[in-house]
Amino acid sequence: MITTDLNWSKKTILIAEDEDSNYRYLEIVLNKTKASLIWAKDGIEAIELCKKHNPDLILMDIKMPNLDGLEATREIKKINPDVPVIAQTAFAMEHDKKMSLESGCNSYLSKPIKAKNLIAAISVFLEND
Repeated sequence: MITTDLNWSKKTILIAEDEDSNYRYLEIVLNKTKASLIWAKDGIEAIELCKKHNPDLILMDIKMPNLDGLEATREIKKINPDVPVIAQTAFAMEHDKKMSLESGCNSYLSKPIKAKNLIAAISVFLEND
């Protein structure tokens, strides 16, 4: 699947990521899909932006300041249990994947994230309009 073939122009993706360089990478990869992107720099902001924008999908970094991604996911799922959340983390242990899924994440990607793996994971949840 090539990102230039995707048209997610009617989709909104919330990226919860505290590291500027990690966000910029995701932005570069996802801009090719035409999706609208919203950036939350911590878990608290992710919850607030989720309430405000009702995104179609959330990419959730697990280790963030103020409120980690696991707790933010639990809170978001109380607000919108149907929104797909893909955990993204540098912690690549099986235990971390299990904790992510138990907190309500629908899928899991370990960093560094390859563009093709990112697109494939998101494609499971977003239809090509």
